[in-house]
Amino acid sequence: MKYKLRDVLCTIAFTVLLIHFNTLGQGIHFSGSRSNSLANASVCLDDVYAFHNNPANLVSIKDVSIGISYENRFLLKELQNQSIAIAIPIQRGVLSLGGNTFGYRNFRTIKTGVGYAMSLTDELSMGVQMNYLMVRLPEAYGIGQTLTGEFGFGYQINANWGFGLSIFNLGRNKLTELPEDRYSTTMRFGTKYHVSAKTLILAELEKDVEHSLRSKVGIEYLPYNSLAFRAGFATEPIELSFGFGWNISDKYNLDFGTQYHQILGWSPNFSFKYVIVK
Repeated sequence: MKYKLRDVLCTIAFTVLLIHFNTLGQGIHFSGSRSNSLANASVCLDDVYAFHNNPANLVSIKDVSIGISYENRFLLKELQNQSIAIAIPIQRGVLSLGGNTFGYRNFRTIKTGVGYAMSLTDELSMGVQMNYLMVRLPEAYGIGQTLTGEFGFGYQINANWGFGLSIFNLGRNKLTELPEDRYSTTMRFGTKYHVSAKTLILAELEKDVEHSLRSKVGIEYLPYNSLAFRAGFATEPIELSFGFGWNISDKYNLDFGTQYHQILGWSPNFSFKYVIVK
């Protein structure tokens, strides 16, 4: 029996995703090309995409912000990831809502949610989020869906040094009874350090309860206030990433990037942010 090259690639890709990212269990999906370009060492990043990366960091949002992003895993149309995030500052804290969809007709995961972030002290912030998760895989599960929680913390030691913690799906909700399968639970802890006004270094540890510990590092360099260059490295599996960002104005920001898997190849991505400046 002959198989098309695309079918073989899809099979390999799904295998890698299942083993390393637990996509079938509706694992966490990172958002924003800035995050992707930094190997998704994003638990300390404080932009609108923090809705997907660490809700606590939304406290830094001062104006209503909208972010959309797109990623094509391994250049396969079956592995497309799209997301949106909206952050709305209020008198005390920041309200947020957003969603994410991954996959294609015969395999799709969906996440939508609402959240709230606030500062507990001048140094410590907290964010909580309620999410609706759905997995559609007709041949194996049919449709599985649940409600789950997510929360995060951010701690700023000083103007240059900070830490972040995020836990996705703390309750380990069930996807199916027989065989028992659960939605993914992911814990992340990281740090960021501004070496200078132009250079930011990030490091992060990510642990899915069923998979090996993943290490990630990233660096961002701004030769000008309107231009950023980024690079990152991650283990388990090994992935390289790089990209750049263009701050068009106070209202508009555009980011591009790609990740490279040593077996499956390239995963290009881009994102666009719009800020409603007061």
